Amino acid sequence: MTLLKTSTWNGLAVGVRMLTALAVNKFLAILVGPSGYALIGQFQNGITVMIAFSTGALGTGVTKYTAEYHGDRNAQIRLWRTAGSITLVASFISALIVAIARVPLARLLLGRPDYSSVFLSLAVALVLIGFNAFLLAILQGRKELRRFVFSSIAGSVIGLIATFALSLKYGLYGALVALTISQALTFFITVQQCMSAEWFTWRSLVGPIDRIFAARLGRYVLMAAATAIAGPVSLIAVRLHLTAEFGLDYAGYWDAMWRISALYLTFITTTLSLYYLPRLSEIESLQEVRAEIVRSFRLVVPIVAVLSLCVFLMRDFIILILFTESFMPMRNLFAWQMAGDVVKIASWMLAFVMLGRAMTALFIVSEIGFAAMFWVATVSLTPVLGFQGVAAAHLVTYFLYLVTLYWFIFRKIGRHRDSSELNL
Repeated sequence: MTLLKTSTWNGLAVGVRMLTALAVNKFLAILVGPSGYALIGQFQNGITVMIAFSTGALGTGVTKYTAEYHGDRNAQIRLWRTAGSITLVASFISALIVAIARVPLARLLLGRPDYSSVFLSLAVALVLIGFNAFLLAILQGRKELRRFVFSSIAGSVIGLIATFALSLKYGLYGALVALTISQALTFFITVQQCMSAEWFTWRSLVGPIDRIFAARLGRYVLMAAATAIAGPVSLIAVRLHLTAEFGLDYAGYWDAMWRISALYLTFITTTLSLYYLPRLSEIESLQEVRAEIVRSFRLVVPIVAVLSLCVFLMRDFIILILFTESFMPMRNLFAWQMAGDVVKIASWMLAFVMLGRAMTALFIVSEIGFAAMFWVATVSLTPVLGFQGVAAAHLVTYFLYLVTLYWFIFRKIGRHRDSSELNL
């Protein structure tokens, strides 16, 4: 599987995802406005944290070891049974906790304790959401592009239909519920895709926990948990700061800016997940790792730079197309945000090296440290630059992240030229 082939298949899924996102963004911008966007962003970040607990944060490890043992079916089955059993237990426990704590969660994330039933719907959906993520991780590791893409497209379409139907009837409340049930419904599409594959059996998904694979997955649990918790918590804290300093509408403007970044970078980030991570996992020579990093950098970073420049030049048009004129104050964020996005992708390519080579300690420390730094930079720069300070903090944080990872990773490669091990 080449990067070009992966990009072609992924382009189909991203195209559909972008079209559905365009429709959803415009619909919600008209329906709920900037303040509603801020609350939806808070809820989405909260869901990310809860899903991490419900899946045991195993996704990256499942992808890595499925790819690594591509020629050993017995090892893959032991891996899947271990991960599936952990996911089953973790999702039930997480669902119970969310159901019990639904009122405090609604008060903390939404400021609306009367919306606690939204979290009850999330609790009901968590098991299906967890297993959907588990199966998608297997498809990624096996490089089953067609099936992965079909499931991704189906998820986008289901999300679009659920958002339109529930939001029209219940407004903001319906939009929040749609975020939970759409992911749960996608599980049935993913199962159908997996059942059509020769390697799939239900008995291979849940069974005895293999101690060896449980230990190997453990380091990825720590790394994935750091990402799934530190990042969203940082975004929640930043959004609360913007709300306190500038008002809920300005938190919504920033959230809309963040969505634009996520939207146009989706093609790049999903391609890296589908190709780059499995590729780094299966490479044995560190010199091949270095060559793969350089080769991918030369292709990916210039593409991101051109995309970011185009988005900046078309910012007014994009705001009016994706949102409404009431979101126009966010145009002042574009210059800082686009520059930060280029540096962000460059740094993520090095972060994937940490995942692919199981550099556990460095990954955890960097994820937590730089997530906290984003909040600190925002709090420090907004008094100086005003609302633009949050986008400037985005650039500053990822620049320091890139420099730090470059120094650590290439220094480690230089010290282990004759070894295939690159762990910390």
